[in-house]
Amino acid sequence: MLDTQPLAILREVDRTGSVTSAADKLCLTQSAVSHAIKRFEERHDVKLWERDGHKRRLTPAGRYLLGLAHRVLPQLERGATVLEDYSRGRRGAIRVGMECHPCQDWLMRVVDPFLAEWPDVDLDVTTAFQFGGLDALLGHDIDVLVTPDPIERPNLEYRPVFDYELVLAVAADHPLAQKGHASPEDLTGETLVTYPIALERLDIYTRFLVPAGALPRRHQTVETTDLMLRLVASGRAVSATPDWLVQEAAGVARVQIGEGIDKSIHLGLRRGERPEYLNGLIDLAAATAF
Repeated sequence: MLDTQPLAILREVDRTGSVTSAADKLCLTQSAVSHAIKRFEERHDVKLWERDGHKRRLTPAGRYLLGLAHRVLPQLERGATVLEDYSRGRRGAIRVGMECHPCQDWLMRVVDPFLAEWPDVDLDVTTAFQFGGLDALLGHDIDVLVTPDPIERPNLEYRPVFDYELVLAVAADHPLAQKGHASPEDLTGETLVTYPIALERLDIYTRFLVPAGALPRRHQTVETTDLMLRLVASGRAVSATPDWLVQEAAGVARVQIGEGIDKSIHLGLRRGERPEYLNGLIDLAAATAF
């Protein structure tokens, strides 16, 4: 294994033109530089310099090592910088799991400044979980879970990032749009469209319909927010959605669900120390709201 110190010495002598200047640059004494070169020559049974009158001239072995130094040392120095970034939490990767289908637009408002501030951190976002977002977080498959429904576990903690109201989205000319609020009975003749989430995790069911013993005429699921709002605007369905989605949707009106269903988006996190860049993402998320 080659010692890198003689390589650094050769490079500095080549850059500065003298052993004395090279020693100063490397914060070594001239004697220490001479001893390092001598030990290297003895160990490998080669000469790096030869005398040409009062001048030093590199031998073929010395020229080879100088070329090697110019190729290898920058990579090693870069490697040291990268490792220091990892150590200080400036470099790494974050895997974000989404259990909030309509939060994609909000997350993108967090992602853009995060990527600008942390250029050496990779960010991945997933909505597909083999056994659910909670198990993915506990199993270290993701680092952050964006969810409107925090489930307490001993090793997890949740940070609320913004509040919202779950409202009923209806077509602008729907009778409920003039009524202003909906009772459970109002939905018994409607097609209710939701994201593909288990009924026991849908607040429109657990906090509104089921306690009143009511069900919609039909329940339909869709994957995308855009299609959901198009179905609502066309009068084909109604939907329980976050209030911020309705504000910008054409042809759609918001209706209060019963006495109101207040919700919050949370970041689920594993307890313990976190790298600096993960704390940076959490701070940006907390400062970004609709």
